Amino acid sequence: MKNIFIILTFTFSTTFTFGQKIKAKQAESAKPFILGVIDEIQSKELAEKRVLNIYLPEGYNQNDTTTYPVIYLLDGSAHEDFIHIVGLVQFNSFEWINQIPKSIIVGIATVDRRRDFTFPTTIKEDLKTYPTTGHSDQFISFLETELQPFIEAKYKTNNDKTIIGQSLGGLFATEVLLKKPTLFNKYIIISPSLWWDNGSLLNQTSNLLTANFNQQTDIYIGVGKEGLTPTEIPRVMEVDANLLAKKMKGTKSKNVNVFFDYLPQENHATIMHQAVSNSFRLLYPIAPKE
Repeated sequence: MKNIFIILTFTFSTTFTFGQKIKAKQAESAKPFILGVIDEIQSKELAEKRVLNIYLPEGYNQNDTTTYPVIYLLDGSAHEDFIHIVGLVQFNSFEWINQIPKSIIVGIATVDRRRDFTFPTTIKEDLKTYPTTGHSDQFISFLETELQPFIEAKYKTNNDKTIIGQSLGGLFATEVLLKKPTLFNKYIIISPSLWWDNGSLLNQTSNLLTANFNQQTDIYIGVGKEGLTPTEIPRVMEVDANLLAKKMKGTKSKNVNVFFDYLPQENHATIMHQAVSNSFRLLYPIAPKE
Protein backbone atom coordinates (compact mmCIF):
# COMPACT_ATOMS: atom_id res chain seq x y z
CA MET A 1 0.00 0.00 0.00
CA LYS A 2 2.84 2.31 0.90
CA ASN A 3 4.55 1.58 -2.42
CA ILE A 4 1.36 2.33 -4.35
CA PHE A 5 1.03 5.68 -2.58
CA ILE A 6 4.63 6.57 -3.44
CA ILE A 7 4.08 5.65 -7.11
CA LEU A 8 0.88 7.73 -7.35
CA THR A 9 2.54 10.69 -5.67
CA PHE A 10 5.49 10.50 -8.07
CA THR A 11 3.17 10.19 -11.11
CA PHE A 12 1.07 13.22 -10.07
CA SER A 13 4.19 15.25 -9.31
CA THR A 14 5.75 14.41 -12.67
CA THR A 15 2.55 15.20 -14.60
CA PHE A 16 2.08 18.48 -12.76
CA THR A 17 5.71 19.51 -13.37
CA PHE A 18 5.48 18.55 -17.06
CA GLY A 19 2.25 20.52 -17.40
CA GLN A 20 3.83 23.55 -15.79
CA LYS A 21 6.76 23.35 -18.22
CA ILE A 22 4.37 23.28 -21.20
CA LYS A 23 2.50 26.32 -19.88
CA ALA A 24 5.80 28.12 -19.28
CA LYS A 25 6.90 27.40 -22.86
CA GLN A 26 3.54 28.62 -24.19
CA ALA A 27 3.86 31.79 -22.15
CA GLU A 28 7.38 32.33 -23.47
CA SER A 29 6.28 31.90 -27.09
CA ALA A 30 3.23 34.20 -26.77
CA LYS A 31 3.75 37.70 -28.12
CA PRO A 32 1.56 40.81 -28.01
CA PHE A 33 -0.51 41.59 -31.12
CA ILE A 34 0.37 45.20 -31.93
CA LEU A 35 -2.23 47.22 -33.81
CA GLY A 36 -0.63 50.64 -33.52
CA VAL A 37 1.16 52.97 -31.16
CA ILE A 38 -0.06 55.11 -28.30
CA ASP A 39 1.16 58.69 -28.44
CA GLU A 40 0.43 61.73 -26.29
CA ILE A 41 0.21 65.45 -26.82
CA GLN A 42 0.17 68.13 -24.14
CA SER A 43 -2.45 70.67 -25.18
CA LYS A 44 -2.36 74.28 -24.08
CA GLU A 45 -5.72 74.91 -25.75
CA LEU A 46 -7.41 72.20 -23.68
CA ALA A 47 -5.13 72.53 -20.64
CA GLU A 48 -4.63 68.76 -20.50
CA LYS A 49 -2.70 65.85 -21.97
CA ARG A 50 -4.51 63.95 -24.72
CA VAL A 51 -3.97 60.33 -25.70
CA LEU A 52 -3.66 59.50 -29.40
CA ASN A 53 -4.05 56.01 -30.82
CA ILE A 54 -2.02 55.88 -34.03
CA TYR A 55 -2.29 53.28 -36.78
CA LEU A 56 0.60 53.21 -39.23
CA PRO A 57 -0.03 51.31 -42.48
CA GLU A 58 1.91 48.26 -43.60
CA GLY A 59 5.24 49.27 -45.10
CA TYR A 60 5.39 52.56 -43.20
CA ASN A 61 9.01 53.63 -42.83
CA GLN A 62 10.01 56.86 -41.15
CA ASN A 63 13.21 56.96 -43.20
CA ASP A 64 11.77 56.71 -46.74
CA THR A 65 10.11 59.35 -48.90
CA THR A 66 6.61 57.86 -49.01
CA THR A 67 3.93 60.00 -47.39
CA TYR A 68 0.39 59.04 -46.38
CA PRO A 69 -3.08 60.56 -46.01
CA VAL A 70 -4.22 61.06 -42.43
CA ILE A 71 -7.64 60.10 -41.07
CA TYR A 72 -8.51 61.91 -37.83
CA LEU A 73 -11.02 59.84 -35.87
CA LEU A 74 -13.16 61.43 -33.17
CA ASP A 75 -14.16 59.04 -30.36
CA GLY A 76 -10.89 57.30 -31.14
CA SER A 77 -10.34 55.43 -27.87
CA ALA A 78 -9.51 51.72 -28.06
CA HIS A 79 -12.92 50.89 -26.51
CA GLU A 80 -14.74 53.21 -28.92
CA ASP A 81 -14.22 53.31 -32.70
CA PHE A 82 -10.47 53.01 -33.20
CA ILE A 83 -10.11 49.25 -33.66
CA HIS A 84 -12.95 48.65 -36.10
CA ILE A 85 -12.14 51.74 -38.20
CA VAL A 86 -8.53 50.56 -38.43
CA GLY A 87 -9.88 47.24 -39.69
CA LEU A 88 -11.93 48.96 -42.41
CA VAL A 89 -8.99 51.10 -43.50
CA GLN A 90 -6.59 48.16 -43.58
CA PHE A 91 -9.06 45.98 -45.51
CA ASN A 92 -9.91 48.66 -48.08
CA SER A 93 -6.25 49.47 -48.66
CA PHE A 94 -5.17 45.89 -49.39
CA GLU A 95 -3.42 45.82 -52.77
CA TRP A 96 -5.97 43.39 -54.21
CA ILE A 97 -8.82 45.71 -53.18
CA ASN A 98 -7.20 49.15 -53.48
CA GLN A 99 -10.37 51.05 -52.62
CA ILE A 100 -8.51 53.67 -50.58
CA PRO A 101 -4.83 54.60 -50.24
CA LYS A 102 -2.82 53.30 -47.32
CA SER A 103 -3.43 55.81 -44.56
CA ILE A 104 -2.37 56.87 -41.09
CA ILE A 105 -5.20 56.90 -38.55
CA VAL A 106 -5.12 59.26 -35.59
CA GLY A 107 -7.67 58.17 -33.01
CA ILE A 108 -8.29 60.99 -30.55
CA ALA A 109 -9.17 59.34 -27.25
CA THR A 110 -12.23 60.81 -25.57
CA VAL A 111 -12.09 62.83 -22.37
CA ASP A 112 -15.38 64.77 -22.29
CA ARG A 113 -17.16 64.61 -25.64
CA ARG A 114 -20.01 66.93 -24.58
CA ARG A 115 -17.44 69.57 -23.66
CA ASP A 116 -15.30 69.10 -26.76
CA PHE A 117 -17.94 68.48 -29.45
CA THR A 118 -20.62 71.08 -28.64
CA PHE A 119 -20.84 74.82 -29.06
CA PRO A 120 -22.72 77.01 -26.51
CA THR A 121 -26.45 76.34 -26.44
CA THR A 122 -29.36 78.66 -25.73
CA ILE A 123 -31.45 75.79 -24.38
CA LYS A 124 -31.49 76.26 -20.60
CA GLU A 125 -32.45 72.67 -19.85
CA ASP A 126 -29.44 71.37 -21.77
CA LEU A 127 -27.16 73.76 -19.91
CA LYS A 128 -28.54 72.44 -16.64
CA THR A 129 -28.33 68.77 -17.64
CA TYR A 130 -24.91 68.99 -19.33
CA PRO A 131 -22.96 71.69 -17.46
CA THR A 132 -19.59 71.05 -19.17
CA THR A 133 -20.85 71.66 -22.71
CA GLY A 134 -20.04 74.47 -25.10
CA HIS A 135 -16.27 74.40 -25.70
CA SER A 136 -15.96 73.11 -29.26
CA ASP A 137 -14.12 76.31 -30.18
CA GLN A 138 -11.21 75.18 -27.98
CA PHE A 139 -11.23 71.72 -29.54
CA ILE A 140 -11.19 73.22 -33.04
CA SER A 141 -8.18 75.33 -32.02
CA PHE A 142 -6.54 72.20 -30.61
CA LEU A 143 -6.98 70.43 -33.96
CA GLU A 144 -5.76 73.38 -36.01
CA THR A 145 -2.88 74.78 -33.98
CA GLU A 146 -1.64 71.77 -32.04
CA LEU A 147 -2.73 68.33 -33.23
CA GLN A 148 -2.33 68.67 -37.00
CA PRO A 149 1.12 70.34 -36.70
CA PHE A 150 2.16 67.66 -34.17
CA ILE A 151 1.15 64.79 -36.49
CA GLU A 152 2.65 66.43 -39.58
CA ALA A 153 5.97 67.02 -37.83
CA LYS A 154 6.24 63.52 -36.35
CA TYR A 155 4.79 61.25 -39.02
CA LYS A 156 5.10 60.87 -42.80
CA THR A 157 1.98 62.72 -43.93
CA ASN A 158 0.71 64.38 -47.08
CA ASN A 159 -2.00 67.01 -47.61
CA ASP A 160 -4.93 64.58 -47.71
CA LYS A 161 -6.76 64.98 -44.38
CA THR A 162 -10.04 63.32 -43.38
CA ILE A 163 -12.17 63.72 -40.26
CA ILE A 164 -14.67 61.08 -39.12
CA GLY A 165 -17.32 61.89 -36.52
CA GLN A 166 -20.57 60.24 -35.43
CA SER A 167 -23.43 61.58 -33.28
CA LEU A 168 -21.97 64.49 -31.24
CA GLY A 169 -18.77 63.83 -33.18
CA GLY A 170 -20.83 64.34 -36.34
CA LEU A 171 -22.11 67.63 -34.94
CA PHE A 172 -18.53 68.71 -34.31
CA ALA A 173 -17.34 67.63 -37.76
CA THR A 174 -20.21 69.65 -39.26
CA GLU A 175 -19.20 72.71 -37.25
CA VAL A 176 -15.62 72.40 -38.53
CA LEU A 177 -16.93 71.96 -42.08
CA LEU A 178 -18.94 75.16 -41.89
CA LYS A 179 -16.59 77.34 -39.85
CA LYS A 180 -13.12 76.03 -40.81
CA PRO A 181 -13.68 74.02 -44.00
CA THR A 182 -10.04 73.99 -45.11
CA LEU A 183 -8.89 72.10 -41.98
CA PHE A 184 -9.79 68.88 -43.82
CA ASN A 185 -10.48 68.02 -47.42
CA LYS A 186 -12.68 65.00 -46.65
CA TYR A 187 -15.50 64.97 -44.14
CA ILE A 188 -17.25 61.77 -43.05
CA ILE A 189 -20.24 62.91 -41.01
CA ILE A 190 -22.46 60.18 -39.57
CA SER A 191 -25.75 60.61 -37.70
CA PRO A 192 -24.86 64.19 -36.71
CA SER A 193 -26.59 65.50 -33.58
CA LEU A 194 -27.80 68.61 -35.39
CA TRP A 195 -30.63 68.90 -32.87
CA TRP A 196 -28.15 70.61 -30.52
CA ASP A 197 -29.26 74.19 -29.75
CA ASN A 198 -32.46 73.47 -31.67
CA GLY A 199 -30.67 72.98 -34.97
CA SER A 200 -28.98 76.38 -35.02
CA LEU A 201 -25.92 75.02 -36.87
CA LEU A 202 -28.10 74.46 -39.94
CA ASN A 203 -28.40 78.26 -40.19
CA GLN A 204 -24.63 78.79 -40.09
CA THR A 205 -23.18 80.67 -43.06
CA SER A 206 -19.96 79.43 -44.62
CA ASN A 207 -17.51 80.42 -47.34
CA LEU A 208 -17.72 76.76 -48.37
CA LEU A 209 -20.99 77.73 -50.04
CA THR A 210 -19.52 80.56 -52.11
CA ALA A 211 -18.27 80.41 -55.69
CA ASN A 212 -14.71 81.39 -54.72
CA PHE A 213 -14.16 78.45 -52.37
CA ASN A 214 -11.30 76.71 -54.19
CA GLN A 215 -10.24 73.73 -52.06
CA GLN A 216 -11.33 70.36 -53.41
CA THR A 217 -13.56 69.05 -50.62
CA ASP A 218 -15.56 65.83 -50.44
CA ILE A 219 -18.39 65.42 -47.94
CA TYR A 220 -20.16 62.22 -46.93
CA ILE A 221 -23.29 62.48 -44.77
CA GLY A 222 -24.77 59.19 -43.58
CA VAL A 223 -27.82 58.61 -41.40
CA GLY A 224 -29.89 55.59 -40.40
CA LYS A 225 -33.50 55.15 -39.39
CA GLU A 226 -33.07 57.02 -36.13
CA GLY A 227 -36.28 58.92 -35.43
CA LEU A 228 -36.95 61.67 -32.91
CA THR A 229 -34.20 63.61 -31.20
CA PRO A 230 -33.97 64.22 -27.40
CA THR A 231 -35.38 67.74 -27.64
CA GLU A 232 -38.47 69.53 -26.37
CA ILE A 233 -39.25 70.77 -29.85
CA PRO A 234 -39.69 67.64 -32.03
CA ARG A 235 -36.93 67.04 -34.56
CA VAL A 236 -36.07 63.98 -36.65
CA MET A 237 -32.46 62.86 -37.14
CA GLU A 238 -33.00 61.81 -40.76
CA VAL A 239 -34.65 65.11 -41.63
CA ASP A 240 -31.86 67.18 -40.09
CA ALA A 241 -29.18 65.15 -41.89
CA ASN A 242 -31.06 65.59 -45.16
CA LEU A 243 -31.32 69.35 -44.55
CA LEU A 244 -27.56 69.49 -44.02
CA ALA A 245 -26.94 67.60 -47.25
CA LYS A 246 -29.25 69.96 -49.17
CA LYS A 247 -27.47 72.95 -47.67
CA MET A 248 -24.08 71.60 -48.75
CA LYS A 249 -25.34 70.69 -52.22
CA GLY A 250 -26.49 74.30 -52.56
CA THR A 251 -22.88 75.49 -52.69
CA LYS A 252 -21.87 77.63 -55.65
CA SER A 253 -18.37 76.19 -55.58
CA LYS A 254 -17.47 73.62 -58.21
CA ASN A 255 -14.86 72.15 -55.87
CA VAL A 256 -17.29 70.65 -53.37
CA ASN A 257 -18.77 67.15 -53.75
CA VAL A 258 -21.57 66.03 -51.44
CA PHE A 259 -22.83 62.46 -50.93
CA PHE A 260 -25.96 61.76 -48.88
CA ASP A 261 -26.45 58.17 -47.77
CA TYR A 262 -29.63 56.97 -46.09
CA LEU A 263 -29.26 53.57 -44.42
CA PRO A 264 -32.76 52.54 -43.25
CA GLN A 265 -31.53 49.16 -42.01
CA GLU A 266 -29.23 50.86 -39.46
CA ASN A 267 -29.99 52.81 -36.29
CA HIS A 268 -27.99 55.27 -34.20
CA ALA A 269 -26.12 52.46 -32.44
CA THR A 270 -25.31 50.31 -35.48
CA ILE A 271 -24.65 52.78 -38.28
CA MET A 272 -20.99 53.71 -37.76
CA HIS A 273 -19.25 50.70 -39.29
CA GLN A 274 -21.46 50.38 -42.38
CA ALA A 275 -21.51 54.12 -43.04
CA VAL A 276 -17.71 54.43 -42.96
CA SER A 277 -17.46 51.46 -45.32
CA ASN A 278 -19.94 53.13 -47.69
CA SER A 279 -18.11 56.44 -47.47
CA PHE A 280 -14.89 54.89 -48.73
CA ARG A 281 -16.66 53.68 -51.87
CA LEU A 282 -18.16 57.10 -52.51
CA LEU A 283 -15.19 59.29 -51.61
CA TYR A 284 -12.64 57.09 -53.41
CA PRO A 285 -14.33 55.90 -56.59
CA ILE A 286 -12.33 53.28 -58.47
CA ALA A 287 -11.93 54.07 -62.16
CA PRO A 288 -13.51 51.36 -64.34
CA LYS A 289 -11.05 49.08 -66.07
CA GLU A 290 -10.91 49.47 -69.86
